[in-house]
Amino acid sequence: MSQHRSLKGTSTIATRRNVLKRFERVELLKKRGQWKKDSKVIGLPKTKPDV
Repeated sequence: MSQHRSLKGTSTIATRRNVLKRFERVELLKKRGQWKKDSKVIGLPKTKPDV
């Protein structure tokens, strides 16, 4: 019996996520230079992941 494709592990899934977690958004904003030291973590601007 074969396993349904939605039940396979995440290591086999190679699709790009279009939603980032909060810490990923903060890291991306820091990398882009848009993060200020006194910025709040809540209410972050929407960011698209780098390609």
